[in-house]
Amino acid sequence: MIGLEDRQSLVRDIRQAHRSGARLRLACETAGVDVRTLQRWQAGTGLVTGDGRPQAVRPTPSHALSDGERAQVLLVVNEPRFADLPPARIVPMLADEGVYIASESTFCRVLREQGQAARRGRAKPPRPTRPPTTHIATAPGEVWCWDMTYLPACVIGQWFHLYLILDLYSRKIVGWEVHDSDDSVHAAQLVRRTALAEGIAAKPRRPVLHGDNGATLKATTVLAMLHWLGVKPSYSRPRVSDDNAFVESLFRTAKYRPEFPTSGFADLDAARRWAADFVRWYNVEHRHSGIRYVSPAQRHAGHDVAILAARSELYEQARQRHPARWSGNTRDWTPITVVTLNPERDAVVSAELRSQDIQPRAA
Repeated sequence: MIGLEDRQSLVRDIRQAHRSGARLRLACETAGVDVRTLQRWQAGTGLVTGDGRPQAVRPTPSHALSDGERAQVLLVVNEPRFADLPPARIVPMLADEGVYIASESTFCRVLREQGQAARRGRAKPPRPTRPPTTHIATAPGEVWCWDMTYLPACVIGQWFHLYLILDLYSRKIVGWEVHDSDDSVHAAQLVRRTALAEGIAAKPRRPVLHGDNGATLKATTVLAMLHWLGVKPSYSRPRVSDDNAFVESLFRTAKYRPEFPTSGFADLDAARRWAADFVRWYNVEHRHSGIRYVSPAQRHAGHDVAILAARSELYEQARQRHPARWSGNTRDWTPITVVTLNPERDAVVSAELRSQDIQPRAA
């Protein structure tokens, strides 16, 4: 339905194009109007009064509900026994009693007209989920991720607890501990030890620590320690399992290693020895696919730029020796300069990149 002002503007444009030599049919097609529609507008009062359909007076259908029937519908749906039921349940229950007043859609229409179409009973409408918090890391020590996972013991029902802090930019495990209990004191001490080891007190920018909504990571003891260290806490959305995907992926890597004891650890010391070996392998020997197959320790120390430049030069030399073996460019060994956690809000990421004058690359 085209408004009066838009209709008059279209007609003026079509007439101008027609006077300039354009065919009337082509001018109407360009404007998105049929020729017959244009003729109808010009023949009647279509260019003066506009479309009369919204103001048209339509007679009431002969089969419409009477005022008494509408009042009966409202009386029935507001009875105590029906006050918390939707029309889809009310109508069949009335039918079982031998009573038919109107259809379910009519019940819904009457309730909507009377402003009673809200959810009936104590049920509340679903709340829109908040978007995930986007964090951007352009250097080590800007964003940390942490979580706790269970390590099985040989005794069924007994578990050891691995606390772990991961640097988002370099993927390096910067802090870890294994305990025989899940306690917020362990988490607070881990954050303190990691902050001292990484020397965040001397850095102008303190890291953001992102974790899930577990009670241990949100305990008052942990929050007090984070406040004392100047570390800003960040949490995943409730009941969302992929807001801390980097740590979850790390835990999967750990538990699918060949040396991981599927039958469980004999004692706490055995679990700690395995964790120490895994952290050393992961940080020093593991070539991480998300950071161009350099080790997290190399990237954390800033050595990845020189390593990737040497790889790129080596590949280029190989292509020059045998150009027929290369159908396109060599493998991309460009260092990844930006890593984003939960990059759902593209506007936030783009603004951060512009503020730091960084070209976006896949993370």
